[in-house]
Amino acid sequence: MRQTKLDEFIELEEQNRELEEKIQKEIEKNRQKEQILFHQSKLASMGEMLSSISHQWRQPLMEINSLFLPIEIKLRGNKSIDNDEVLEAISKLNEITKYMSNTINDFKNFFSTNKQSVKFSLSTQINSAINILSTSLKDNNINLEIIVKKNPEVFGVKSEYSQVLINIINNAKEMLIYRKIKNPLIKITIDKKEDIAIIKIEDNAGGIKLKNIDDVFKPFYTNEKKDGSGIGLFMSKLIIEKNMAGMLSADNTNNGALFTIQTPQNIIK
Repeated sequence: MRQTKLDEFIELEEQNRELEEKIQKEIEKNRQKEQILFHQSKLASMGEMLSSISHQWRQPLMEINSLFLPIEIKLRGNKSIDNDEVLEAISKLNEITKYMSNTINDFKNFFSTNKQSVKFSLSTQINSAINILSTSLKDNNINLEIIVKKNPEVFGVKSEYSQVLINIINNAKEMLIYRKIKNPLIKITIDKKEDIAIIKIEDNAGGIKLKNIDDVFKPFYTNEKKDGSGIGLFMSKLIIEKNMAGMLSADNTNNGALFTIQTPQNIIK
């Protein structure tokens, strides 16, 4: 009798061990899937980012050309050049190259592989995201309104947080274009309640037309987006809720969709 109970105990222990191994394998599979989806999300954004930087650099490059064209004409015509004219051109050149350098830094930060959590202000990340998308928004006549009620700081991976902002803003932009909205608008509000940092991103594209609005965060869900990958909002929710212990939610307003990002300020990963 005792031997039977011992055998049963040993068998139960073996089953528990096998179950734990299966659980660990599934956890590892899910982790790998998340990494693949995160990588795909970055790649999906890369094409638009590269297109955006080419647009943003085209204008300053034309300005640089226009700065020195008059000077070149005078030199070729053996005409005298005023020192103040040259100094003014150099000063403007410095401003333009500084802008181009800042643009490169924004893109470099977005594609950074550094996973270290640091402290950063929400307005800084908003400015970085807008700098990347600004040309695309202007080309499509989309007005941008930014309201800073408070400017809290949070801890997290800056490149990941930027990716969340870009995903949501870009999603709003695409819906405004797809639905051909007159006077298209994206409004961003930065606020804070107690120790929770809040960013609200709202558009006037008519809202999320789903019976269950949370379906918008499902992987590979591309409602009304023919060329979308369907992983941007899914990864955004994963980053905010898993990596930053926050919350990302979607709602409909009278005019359009509202995405709210809430992240605690006192968590250091």
